[in-house]
Amino acid sequence: MNSIGFDNDKYLDMQSKHIKERIEQFGGKLYLEFGGKLFDDYHASRVLPGFKPDSKITMLKTLKDKTEIVIAIKAGDIEKNKVRGDIGITYDIDVLRLIDAFTSNGLYVGSVVLTQFSETPPVLAYEKKLKALGIKCYRHYKIDGYPSNIPMIVSDEGFGRNDYIETSKPLVVVTAPGPGSGKMATCLSQLYHESKRGINAGYAKFETFPIWNLPLNHPVNLAYEAATADLNDVNMIDPFHLEAYGETVVNYNRDVEVFPVLKAMFEKISGSSPYKSPTDMGVNMAGHCICDDDVCRTASNQEIIRRYYNALCDKRRGTGGDSPIAKIELLMEKAGISVADRPVVKAANIRAEKTGNPAAAICMADGTVLTGKTSPLLGASSAMLLNALKYLAGIEDPAKLISPRVIEPVMELKVKHLGNHNPLLHIDEMLIALAIEAIDNPEAKAAYDMLPGLKGLDVHSSVILSEVDVGVFKKLGINLTCEPRYESNKLYHT
Repeated sequence: MNSIGFDNDKYLDMQSKHIKERIEQFGGKLYLEFGGKLFDDYHASRVLPGFKPDSKITMLKTLKDKTEIVIAIKAGDIEKNKVRGDIGITYDIDVLRLIDAFTSNGLYVGSVVLTQFSETPPVLAYEKKLKALGIKCYRHYKIDGYPSNIPMIVSDEGFGRNDYIETSKPLVVVTAPGPGSGKMATCLSQLYHESKRGINAGYAKFETFPIWNLPLNHPVNLAYEAATADLNDVNMIDPFHLEAYGETVVNYNRDVEVFPVLKAMFEKISGSSPYKSPTDMGVNMAGHCICDDDVCRTASNQEIIRRYYNALCDKRRGTGGDSPIAKIELLMEKAGISVADRPVVKAANIRAEKTGNPAAAICMADGTVLTGKTSPLLGASSAMLLNALKYLAGIEDPAKLISPRVIEPVMELKVKHLGNHNPLLHIDEMLIALAIEAIDNPEAKAAYDMLPGLKGLDVHSSVILSEVDVGVFKKLGINLTCEPRYESNKLYHT
């Protein structure tokens, strides 16, 4: 389960060298559109075991003397208070988080660009807030006919109307809180303005997935489609690359569809296009750093199943529909997998059926599957985690790690004073109780010390868990799935 399939050190070396080469290709100025997550890329670390979640930021740190960051955020996302699903904060707040994260890593954040700018109160207030914090702000406007009306886009009334972003480094990384924020348009607008000023500059794109030099239906690429099922992204053979070089490589539909327009823009801005295909634009070296293909295939298949359960639960919560579910079912068929390939699913559901209450299961690194059931003191997930910690610490199963004298006052506090209807301890409350018990109880201390050993393990719950418990599983690095049903038939679930 903890096998390595990806050489992270090789990746850091190859990727930084390749980006340096691309900078030189364009005479010393490159606008690099950074797709996906720069920080905490847990999807990549799950499907490419050995890939470290912060690998991309580590790689950029090797280029920090040459690098400047520009963060793009769409005005409409500010107005709608759009939320990042993975960390649960709004895009406008995430911009501030990103700035802090870049700065703490020694990277220079030059500015924030407000794309598709509109003079609405929320956008103006946010712009004012950024300026008050000492952050340079620029406005880029919506262009009628984008991206197809080339004469309009590449003109003084199109890109020319946008603010020119003042930059000082050879490598300008354009990133954003999420997709659809206007990163590519920001880069192309800058190329237009640089050209007007007689400055040679280039554009390239960094996307980890799909991996261009893996087969179309390789599980790593199928897992990317599963992760973006709600965006209708589809992996496909790059027809432009095949025609230009006779080489079969993988890209995705949005880049393939927009490439003729991008090529025309390059020709309009610079007189010629530096690229013959959308794959040419990329700089991703991840495919060259897979050291065990079987490990990555197995990990990616598990990710597809996890995405399937996430889609089912999103539908049950009312935040998703049938389309992502149907798409992932097709991907599972392509990969030749089913939910039966996730052992914790069967174990949790069988335990729930036997007890008549919610249950949970966890697969340990050696393949052993442990379960937890609902008890008068603990929820199923809390009980399961305690069983897992006991297993890791070599403690016999009958042992009680947390005495009722610690648990019962917490339960009383929750119901009598904090207004909770469910007295059972959430996972975070159970872990606090375990930490207290560990002060005087050697077995509890031994179990508590095993917490890092839970990272990367798979868990399944027979019911949808509370956001509190989901959050703790994420913090522990545990890969959680849930059956798409609630413990009760209430309409309101906390």
